[in-house]
Amino acid sequence: MTTSLTDHSGPPSEATTRATGNKKSRVIFASTIGTTIEFYDFYAYATAAIIVFPHLFFPENENSTVGLLASLATFGLAFVARPVGSILFGHFGDRIGRKATLIGALLTMGIATFIIGLLPTYEQIGLWAPALLALMRFCQGLGLGGEWSGAALLATENAEEGKRARAAMWPQLGAPFGFILANGLFLILVLGMDHTHGEPGGAFMTWGWRVPFLLSAVMVIIGLYVRFKLEETPVFQDTLDKGEDVKVPTLEVFRTAWRPVLLGTFVMVSTYTLFYLVTTWFLSFGIGDRDAGEGLGIPYNHFLVIQLITVLFFVVGVPLAGYLSDTVGRRRYLTVVSVLVLAYCCAFQAFLDPATSGEAKAGIFLGIGMLLMGLIFGSMSAVLPEMFPTNVRYTGSGISYNVASILGAAVAPFIAVALATAYGPWAVGVYLAVVVLISLVAIRLMPETRDTDLYTV
Repeated sequence: MTTSLTDHSGPPSEATTRATGNKKSRVIFASTIGTTIEFYDFYAYATAAIIVFPHLFFPENENSTVGLLASLATFGLAFVARPVGSILFGHFGDRIGRKATLIGALLTMGIATFIIGLLPTYEQIGLWAPALLALMRFCQGLGLGGEWSGAALLATENAEEGKRARAAMWPQLGAPFGFILANGLFLILVLGMDHTHGEPGGAFMTWGWRVPFLLSAVMVIIGLYVRFKLEETPVFQDTLDKGEDVKVPTLEVFRTAWRPVLLGTFVMVSTYTLFYLVTTWFLSFGIGDRDAGEGLGIPYNHFLVIQLITVLFFVVGVPLAGYLSDTVGRRRYLTVVSVLVLAYCCAFQAFLDPATSGEAKAGIFLGIGMLLMGLIFGSMSAVLPEMFPTNVRYTGSGISYNVASILGAAVAPFIAVALATAYGPWAVGVYLAVVVLISLVAIRLMPETRDTDLYTV
């Protein structure tokens, strides 16, 4: 059911009272710091999967691409775990509440990340090393699978009328903030320890790479402290008060909301594909050996600087997305941005041809990609929750978001490495264009949700 934002089912005074339970500043901080920590953990692994794990956690191979692909396979494992996490944490989020479930998701992710920093290498324990790494990566995926939808609901279900996308953009900022923290720390370590990409020894490869994973424990403690101070969201509390919660949210989602699950998944899939192409894959391509035809040959420390500068465009794009999505509507806004991404797909060969590209072109290419990522990602924390009823919103939005991660992110770096190696960067652009067209169809089929009243769906 879709109604005006001002048409609450309860008395206006009651709704207003419920909405004041959580201070706006506390909601912003709790939703942003949680996703910042989660994405920091995720990006720390993504960076290590390119520059560390192929050398330390897998058997030596004459073809360096084999180790890279094996490492990226463990990277993709987390995306398989994320829908499982969305079902697991979604069940409790829709049964007992958003607050307790968010705490559980943060602990799951944080403990797994900390353990990765303690793992022995292949040289020390053989095949147990990649097995344990894969297990911890799976646990990371479980945690992130429950984190995003909970943080998005924390923001949207506490939002002011008519400003839901602007409120929901705060957890989305956790993605670039986490990226800056993770990659900034890696840059400091690489420069401080004078590490060169591909160098098998040295302080960085011996112990320095572990520091970002171990330091995540500090941020987790801060995040837990903030979240323990939260109260339940007024929208979900209203559902509990009315006795409209369901015993098995997952079954209820597929019984009554299977269409929003499908639409939400395909609306989100291009966002994931774009992001993990311009971050994870482009990192491997940017620092790959130019003479061997594996990339642009940019020194790793130079590339990290490029990433840290261009991710600021991501930060700019997210609040713009929130404002414009609230102003013109979800469908119209996402349609325009998708068309812009399609235009970007045509630029892959021009900017990334190893024969003509260098650091300047790579920086421009990455900056445009990061801006587009912010513009399309920024509104998703409002769009997906608005598609589902309150009593299954945590589960439904989480499943859509995380199944899209399998289709759009888990396989994207793997496919892109294979395509770029066999055909060149233009083929990666074609791959992205196909995915964007699929999302564009789903966007045109989805209902306009800007004016949906979360109390009455």
